[in-house]
Amino acid sequence: MTWDITGMAAVANIGATPGEIFAALRAGQESRNPLRAFDPDKYRAAYAYEIDDRPDGGGDIPRRATRWLTTVVRQAAAEAGLGEDLAQVPVLVGTTMREQRSLELWWRDHADVALEDLHFGTALSAAFGASTTYTFANACSASLYALGMATDMIEAGLADTVVVAGTDAATESGFGTLDRVQNDLPDALRPFDTTHKGMLMGEGAVAVVVQRAGAGTGPVHARVRGVSMNCDARHATAPDPDGITRAVLDAYSRAGVRARDIDLVMLHGSGTPLNDQTESSVLRRIFAGAGSGPRMTAIKAMTGHTMGGSGLLSLVMAVLAMKNGTVPPVLGLTDPIPEAAGLDLVQGPPAAGAVNLAQVDAFGFGGINAVAIVEAVR
Repeated sequence: MTWDITGMAAVANIGATPGEIFAALRAGQESRNPLRAFDPDKYRAAYAYEIDDRPDGGGDIPRRATRWLTTVVRQAAAEAGLGEDLAQVPVLVGTTMREQRSLELWWRDHADVALEDLHFGTALSAAFGASTTYTFANACSASLYALGMATDMIEAGLADTVVVAGTDAATESGFGTLDRVQNDLPDALRPFDTTHKGMLMGEGAVAVVVQRAGAGTGPVHARVRGVSMNCDARHATAPDPDGITRAVLDAYSRAGVRARDIDLVMLHGSGTPLNDQTESSVLRRIFAGAGSGPRMTAIKAMTGHTMGGSGLLSLVMAVLAMKNGTVPPVLGLTDPIPEAAGLDLVQGPPAAGAVNLAQVDAFGFGGINAVAIVEAVR
């Protein structure tokens, strides 16, 4: 069974639409900026990949993650021809922090935040009449978990159409935790390069409309062939190669494909040494004997780690790579880590060529793994 993607929308630090984001990725321009949301004197890390939508005098404002969420849901639904009445359409939201930043601002600065503002369903109901909303707080894999649940709902006959989204704003508690637990001081997110030192937060939101094959009335961007999900729970933070391997192979099984069929891998690529080394080692084993292997890229080098929505944002960029016949490079990748030897990581200029089948990786703390397989529509 396949599922049609009929609407897409996204916002990140490098663009307010999927097209703008993809164009920036292809251009490969450095996009990190000095930290704005919090007092940089309190932290070792001085940079982040923030969306520049705060007031000109500095300071932070609440409900940014919710505002981005309603914006991308509205845009994706409009593109799919759904309009703004989602009373009969489930909306599934993947996130890491939910509206934790709003809670921080309420606690510290007495920002005007009500209890109901902390639940995305409140805004979705007000904006679209959405009566069925679910939030998945599954770390970095959250939005691909939501996508997997959406395909399950359609296959089970619970819905013909589902909106899947992800959103996260940088939180000071999260930024501070990373600042303290990372041994080295990253000044940029540099996945798979020997200079990688860790991850830096990004911000953004993304949404797609997923429909039963043939149920929509408009154009189809791409098709979801299969989504795997598992939680190996082997370690609180360290990735488990076996759990990741099982997730990838299960995705192939669900999609009815083999490793040699994959043309593109959108890597998780968090920029942390252990994650990069583990993902590289797993993929080397999986693609051993699969010919030249697929091209691979990692967009967090330009967007930062957009947390719960990062997997779905990679998926949308994979769809645009299919449409454009172009794979953006991994920004800053000049000296790949030894574990990545033999992998076709895109360096320098974008790589041209047909992309028919893409694999999207998302691996979160606690061994929360998800992998999606997406097929081009020609």
